[in-house]
Amino acid sequence: MLYRIGWSAYYLLFHFFYRAEVQGKNIIPRNRPFILAANHASNFDPPLLGVTCPVKVRYLAKEELFRNPLFAFCLKAVGAIPLARTKTDIKSVRLSLEILKKEPLLIFPQGTRSSDFDKVYSGVGFICKKAKVPVIAAKVSGTEKVFPKGAKFPRLGRIKVTFKKVDNIAADDTYEDITQKVIAAIKSL
Repeated sequence: MLYRIGWSAYYLLFHFFYRAEVQGKNIIPRNRPFILAANHASNFDPPLLGVTCPVKVRYLAKEELFRNPLFAFCLKAVGAIPLARTKTDIKSVRLSLEILKKEPLLIFPQGTRSSDFDKVYSGVGFICKKAKVPVIAAKVSGTEKVFPKGAKFPRLGRIKVTFKKVDNIAADDTYEDITQKVIAAIKSL
C-alpha cells in the first residue's frame, strides 16, 4: 500500500509539475525480469524511473540511506535493497540475482550521483552475465537541473526519460564489455 501511495504522489509530481516526457517504454518486458540500467544525476532519478517504467522495479540503494529507521522502512516498502558501495557486497549481489529470477532490478552503473560517466562500476555487467536477463538502458534528462546534487529544494523545469534495449550483448562478453555496452547505450539516448 505504501508503494502505491508513493507511486501516485510521484506520478502527480513528475507529470503535472515537471511535465515528464517518456519515450520507448513500449520496449520494456512486461512479464519477465530485466536489469534497468540508468544514469544517475539527481535524487529524483529513482522515483522518476519507478513511475515511468510500466512495471514495478526493485532498486539497489546505498546502505547509508537505511540508517534512519523511518526512511529505511519507506525504502524497503518500495523495493529498495541496501548496497555497500565501499566494498564488494556479496550479500547484495546474491539478493540481486535472487530478485532477477522473477522481478526487474534498477542499477545505476555510476554508483553515485554524477553528471558524467568518468567512473563506472562493472557490477551491472557482472549481474547481467550471472542472471542472464536482458538489459534496458534508461537516460534521465533534466533532473540534474530541477534537483541538482547538493540542492535542498527542487526547482521547476522539464524532465525526460528514454528507454532502449541493449541488444548487442554477447554470451562471451566480459563483465567490463557488458558494462561498456550498457554505458554506450545510455549515452546514445
